[in-house]
Amino acid sequence: MSNVEQLDLFTLTDPSPVLNGMYYEQSTNRFVSYVLGRRYFEVTPSRCLGDKDWKERTMRERAI
Repeated sequence: MSNVEQLDLFTLTDPSPVLNGMYYEQSTNRFVSYVLGRRYFEVTPSRCLGDKDWKERTMRERAI
């Protein structure tokens, strides 16, 4: 009789985290938004809406 192998179809094969949200990209000096790991939108800091504190905190805490 042949051996039967049980496959788990619901486990993730790539457990790496997916980027979601707004990040600051140091190499381009831009704020970049990601949706499900794909680059969606980018804007320079001078054109980015948001107060100065939010921009500074994002640049410090969410730099990629």
